[in-house]
Amino acid sequence: MVLNYIWIAFFVLAFIAALIQLIFFGNTEVFPAIINSTFDSSKTAFEISLGLTGVLSLWMGIMRIGEQGGVIAVFSRILSPLFTKLFPEIPKGHPVTGSIFMNLAANMLGLDNAATPLGLKAMEGLQSINPKKDSASNPMIMFLVLNTSGLTIIPISIMVYRAQMGAAQPTDVFVPILLATFFSTIAGIITVSLYQRINLLNRTILLFLGGTSLFIAGIIYLFSTMGREEINVYSTTIANVFLFLIIIGFIVAGVRKRINVYDAFIEGAKEGFTTAVRIIPYLVAILVAIGVFRASGCMDYVIQGIAGFIGWCGIDTDFVGALPTAMMKPLSGSGARGLMVDAMNTYGADSFVGRLSCIFQGSTDTTFYILAVYFGSVGVVKTRHAVPCGLLADLAGIIAAVFICYLFFN
Repeated sequence: MVLNYIWIAFFVLAFIAALIQLIFFGNTEVFPAIINSTFDSSKTAFEISLGLTGVLSLWMGIMRIGEQGGVIAVFSRILSPLFTKLFPEIPKGHPVTGSIFMNLAANMLGLDNAATPLGLKAMEGLQSINPKKDSASNPMIMFLVLNTSGLTIIPISIMVYRAQMGAAQPTDVFVPILLATFFSTIAGIITVSLYQRINLLNRTILLFLGGTSLFIAGIIYLFSTMGREEINVYSTTIANVFLFLIIIGFIVAGVRKRINVYDAFIEGAKEGFTTAVRIIPYLVAILVAIGVFRASGCMDYVIQGIAGFIGWCGIDTDFVGALPTAMMKPLSGSGARGLMVDAMNTYGADSFVGRLSCIFQGSTDTTFYILAVYFGSVGVVKTRHAVPCGLLADLAGIIAAVFICYLFFN
C-alpha cells in the first residue's frame, strides 16, 4: 500500500513541477522530456531484466546444486543461533537462512551481479513460509532492509570511478564508506526490530554486533596500511576467489551427495529465467515513475528547497552539492552513479563534494529498485513497514556520510 502511494506521488509531483516550469518559466520542453523519459525508462527496465536473465539462470542453477548437495543446510545450522533472534518467524534450521547468508556475503564483497539472484532465491524461500502470500512477512522485511542498507566491505566500483576521474588517491573514501554503510545497516536492524518488537538486548545479537564491529575495525586497519594499488588488487582478488569458491564448493558437495549436478543446475536455471521474466512489470512501473520524477525537474526543486532551508538555519551548506546523489540513490542506482560522476566532474574528484558524493553512493542501496525486484519476484503487493524502515536506514547512512566526510576531509 505504501509503495502504491509513493508511485502515485511521483507522477502527481512531476505533473505539478512540469506545470510550474511551463507556466512561470515558459519551458515548453519539459512535457516532451517527461514523455521521452517514460519510453527510455521502460526500455531500461526491460534491458535490466534481460541482462539479469543469464546471471539469474547461472546463480539459481548453482544454488539448486547447493541445496541438493546440503551446503545451504550447513549454513543454516551455523547461522541458526543468530537468525532465530533476528528472524524469529523462520523455523530453526530452515535452509532459507543459508540463502540469506550467501546474499549478504555477496553484497558485502560488492558482488552485485551475484547478490541479486542469491537475494531472489532467499526471497523465494521466505515466501514459501509466508502465511499471507500477497503481504510481506516480518522476515522478508528484515531481509530486505539489510539489503537496502547496503553494507559493503569492498566498494571497488566507486574506487575505480574515482581513479578514472583523476583522484590523487582513489581509495581515500574506502574507510568513510565502510563506516557510513555500517551505521546504515545498524540503523536498519534497530528500526525493523522496533517495528517487529524484536529484543536486541540478548547475548547472541550483542556478540554478533560486537564481533562485526571488531571485524570492521580490523578491515579498516588492514586497508589503512596499504596503498591504492594494493587495495585494488586485494579487494578484487578476494571478491573473485570467494565467488569461484562458491561455485566449486557447491559442485563438489553435489558430487559427494551423488546427485546429478548438471540436471540440478538446469532445473534451477529454468527458475532463474522465469524469475527474470516475472519481474519486468515491476521494474517498468518503478523506473518509469522515477524517470518522470527526474525529467520534470522535481528533484531539482527538492534539492534547492533543502539548500535554502539549511542556509536559513545557519548550517554550513558545503555538502548540499552532493545531495542529488543521496536523493537519487534510493530511487535509481545508475542515476545516482551518474550524479556521482557529474559531481566529481563539476567540483573535482578530490573536492569535498566529489568525495561526499562517492560516500553517499556507497553508504546505502537502491531501496525502491530492491523493493520492486524482490517483492515483485514473489508476487508480494503489500509491503507493510518495509518502505519506511528502508528509507530510515538510507537516512541514517546519509547523515552518517555527511558527518564522516566532515571528519575526514574538512
